[in-house]
Amino acid sequence: MSPAKESKGVSDGMRVLEQLKLEKVRWVELFYTDVFGGFNQVDVPLSTLTEDSFGSGVPKLDGSSVRGFREIFESDMLLVPDTRTLATIPWYPEAGGVVRFICDVRIGGSEEPYDHDPRHVARRTEEVLASAGYDRSYWGPEIEFWVFDSVELLPSYQGVHDAWAGSGYLINHGEAPWSEGPSQATVRFKEGYHRTPPVDSLLPLRLEMSNILTDHFHIVMDAHHHEVATASQSELNVRFDELVPMADHIQDVRYVIKNVARRHGKVGCLMPKPVYGDNAIGMHTNQSLWTKGKNAFYDEKDKYAEISQTCRYYVGGLMAHSRALCAITNPTTNSYRRLVPGYEAPVFIAWSRANRSASVRIPAYHRGRPAAKRVEYRTPDSSANIYLTEAALALAGLDGIKKKMEPPPPVDENIYKLTPARRKELEIRELPGSLGEALDCLESDRDFLKPAFSASLIDTYIELKRVEQLELNIRPHPFEFYKYLDV
Repeated sequence: MSPAKESKGVSDGMRVLEQLKLEKVRWVELFYTDVFGGFNQVDVPLSTLTEDSFGSGVPKLDGSSVRGFREIFESDMLLVPDTRTLATIPWYPEAGGVVRFICDVRIGGSEEPYDHDPRHVARRTEEVLASAGYDRSYWGPEIEFWVFDSVELLPSYQGVHDAWAGSGYLINHGEAPWSEGPSQATVRFKEGYHRTPPVDSLLPLRLEMSNILTDHFHIVMDAHHHEVATASQSELNVRFDELVPMADHIQDVRYVIKNVARRHGKVGCLMPKPVYGDNAIGMHTNQSLWTKGKNAFYDEKDKYAEISQTCRYYVGGLMAHSRALCAITNPTTNSYRRLVPGYEAPVFIAWSRANRSASVRIPAYHRGRPAAKRVEYRTPDSSANIYLTEAALALAGLDGIKKKMEPPPPVDENIYKLTPARRKELEIRELPGSLGEALDCLESDRDFLKPAFSASLIDTYIELKRVEQLELNIRPHPFEFYKYLDV
């Protein structure tokens, strides 16, 4: 951080501290994000913070205890609160006032930004975009999620060696067709989109979530609704914002979803594909680059989609790196249960206007509106680390602009129904079919991330994600017993 920015952070910290003292706040929660997108926190009394805390940081982080961070011999780290992220936490009125800051992570001793901190990667990406002439980028991820009545896990272990004796799960939700609980309006598979109460059973909770995000986290909401699938599949839309602020907002959305659900005795779930036979959840990510107040993606003379040549190159970059991007945008083994034909999830790498079977879509609701022109990348899901996702997408698109990657012609057909021969004719490739395959793609196509991702971060990410893949591969699956018990 430059001396000017550090001085401003201290100055803002002084102002915010005085405000919190006047409001008689007692506790401050310091949030930071780990490599895989998890929100973590440490709580300190307000008296712990000084003006210097907002410049040099708070010495409250053991990096060796955070997966993907530091080794035990280099574990002292600092949390630097960002005053722009001040929010009130509504869950604990009995605690006498609790507020929250999202923090940047610094290295102890040097106070340098930590290159495994996802927020730092996002900040660095903003700088890379600015150096390329794009002083603003706007982002609008669409968070889809589930709220189940309960999820029962049925693991069975034997002995000190963690022997795996069996496993299973049971999802319960009153509006689901398989529900055996209290009678409730049923949502049949793929028939939940925009339903009203009483069929939409989650409306009261979504209203509560949206109001908390507005009133306590200062987030401008755009919409919320029931999504296509049963079992309360829903979507929350936040008004677009710049790269780092939007990533902060999405972290807050995830946090509020889970906490509101828990306080109602339910389970907020961002796992992409928990329900077989119905649509999964995605995180379609809208994005645009701006220069001096003008949208670099808009060209009114383009008859197809009113997009500029810059936008076409950006799309070309996204498509060229799509397979490697999956390791970041679709980071769990469960993500690849979603990326299959027939459930509105993108499987094939193609672009089009208004075509939801393509992985890259140019929304076409209106014409002649420069501010609204954007690219929607439909591959990501809600399990992704939003800081790394936005950063990786921006760098892939920027690589396309720098190298003038012209995308193949747009595909204005239902890609799911095309024959293999027709897909080959249209130069349509497929996304990876597993996390392992996606990690292979990232290992062979990672140079485009270099401007903001350190080699150490990518290496650590791939190594730990391969462990996840192995953990799944070596365990018997319940469906295998159904298929193979009689062989």
